[in-house]
Amino acid sequence: MVTSDQILLVPLLPFLAFVVNILAGRWLKDRAAWLSIATSSAACGIALPVCWAVFQGAHFAHQGTWLMLGSTPLRFGYLMDPLSATLLFMVTVVGTLIQIYAAGYMHGDPRYSRFFAYVSLFMFAMLTLVISDNYLLFFMSWEIMGLCSYLLIGFYFEKLSAANASLKAFLTTRVGDVGFLLGFLTLFAALGTLNFSEMNTLLAGAHKTHFVLNTGLLATAALFIFCGTIGKSAQFPLHVWLPDAMEGPTPVSALIHAATMVAAGVFLVARSFTLFMAVPNILPVVTAIGTITAFMAAFIALTQNDIKRVLAYSTISQLGYMVTALGLSGLGAGTFHLITHAFFKALLFLGAGSVIHGTHVQDIREMGGLFKKMPHTAVTFIIASLALAGIPPLSGFWSKDEILLAAFGSGHFLVYGVLLLTAFMTAFYMFRLIFLTFFGAARNPGVHAHESPALMTVPLWCLATGSVLIGIPGSPFMHHWFQTFIAQMAHYPEYDPSAFVMACSIAVAVLGIALAGIMYLRQKHWAAAVAKTFPSFYRLSFNKFYFDEFYFAYVVKPFQSLGRALFRFDETVIDGTVNNAGRATLFVSAVKQWIDTYIVDGAVNFMGTAVYFFNSIVKRIQTGILQNYLLIVFVSVLAFLFFELKF
Repeated sequence: MVTSDQILLVPLLPFLAFVVNILAGRWLKDRAAWLSIATSSAACGIALPVCWAVFQGAHFAHQGTWLMLGSTPLRFGYLMDPLSATLLFMVTVVGTLIQIYAAGYMHGDPRYSRFFAYVSLFMFAMLTLVISDNYLLFFMSWEIMGLCSYLLIGFYFEKLSAANASLKAFLTTRVGDVGFLLGFLTLFAALGTLNFSEMNTLLAGAHKTHFVLNTGLLATAALFIFCGTIGKSAQFPLHVWLPDAMEGPTPVSALIHAATMVAAGVFLVARSFTLFMAVPNILPVVTAIGTITAFMAAFIALTQNDIKRVLAYSTISQLGYMVTALGLSGLGAGTFHLITHAFFKALLFLGAGSVIHGTHVQDIREMGGLFKKMPHTAVTFIIASLALAGIPPLSGFWSKDEILLAAFGSGHFLVYGVLLLTAFMTAFYMFRLIFLTFFGAARNPGVHAHESPALMTVPLWCLATGSVLIGIPGSPFMHHWFQTFIAQMAHYPEYDPSAFVMACSIAVAVLGIALAGIMYLRQKHWAAAVAKTFPSFYRLSFNKFYFDEFYFAYVVKPFQSLGRALFRFDETVIDGTVNNAGRATLFVSAVKQWIDTYIVDGAVNFMGTAVYFFNSIVKRIQTGILQNYLLIVFVSVLAFLFFELKF
């Protein structure tokens, strides 16, 4: 029988690993990894029976009062419905496999225990987010994940590129997070609740209860909440942080791109699906952003040469697919692709990590002929690529086909055409990567490749099995069970399977693979010829539509200039070189300077001094002499008895 304590243990176990690793990691050393793996495996073992019960029709919800705001209790709890059970299954299984792989990949790193402490905190945040029953707890978990992504992307902080990438990710996602915060506050103003179940009841039954909906506020709330998805799931125009996140260790890339952070953005729209359906005028915005992102990222991936960056843009593109599906009211299609994508994209990143581990290079132009030297990595990588390209009967085919069917069936033929072209580019760039990496002759004689250890290859095979089988519950073989299961949450349009859509999907995937084979195995001069024939398109793709240059010129530099100007102004104020006309400004700035120095800095300095002072007293008690400790206990007991008798 499933109990509330059992469900709460799922996120708390990884949190326990975080606390122990961060405090005692210096002494645990290599055992830090096995603590994280053990707690994650235990969380998975607890979560799977819970998920199975929900799959069988059970529903679990629990609330408890966290604190009182005056006479109003602030309640936090968990909600286990079809959506949260599906994500809980995916996060625990994929997250545990990534950590097992990381134990081998990160072996020998001087900050080994710190890495696993951060990963455990990341898992805690994502699992809490998945089971949360209200927007406030959801947002708190969401922000902890933002902190963890900053720490993990910049894990090699001694590298300037890694430090800059972590800062870029943190600041870019904060833009979306501000929108998310405004969104759920606006929603509270409109509905008076942040609880998901209460929100769904109010929105679905407004016509029965005569509850008057403020559609203007609801539309504003939905738009702001979607800003959170744009930031977290790297949608246009806030997609620029995700490719740079490759600076972190490869297991981090797999965790961010597959099981946790970017999945949270899509999950947010799915969790808020009733809200978006209540204000359908926002759905075209969601569809447009998703479609633009899917096409743009796939187009950029065509010319990238870093193995992890190709996969990063692939992730952005596939997230665009999911967002497009949700914008087309396809809750089942978008969620289905989120789950299947987690397995084969985690496999692709871990496979890329295995290649990097075995060759110590990331540029696919320096690889070649690795199939014979790294057979386990090559075969599993090809399986994942076939799933991503949409080749039947692998999982990606069934979920991608559902999205194409949603676009075609709803009459959005332009969206359908763009997504079909994106599917062609996806197959092309993935097999361009495969042919340049695993086939042909070795292009760099200095690269001496070797297969990764079993600790890394076993998770690859587990994920490869998932990439093949995880799509079956949503396929015709099981009568689209997954879509029916998700439909319990909210009603959305369903479309009959189309042989035309399926045939087109297979055709573009096969065509993309075939063209990549011709260009990179047979007619190798074609690639350079195409680049010379269409130089503008090539530069646009290779330079990533110049987004980084645009943001640097029109966002970063202006703020840097503003910061320098304010700094110079403060120096001028401190020097007293302000004329009479600026005395009011001088007074305000002086007050600001005083607050910064004596209140803000003073509070921080006071805490440090207080800790140091008490530490200097307490450490004198730790003499190591047993008699002294017995004396302290005796005096403490006497003091306790004295106060008990006196008061």
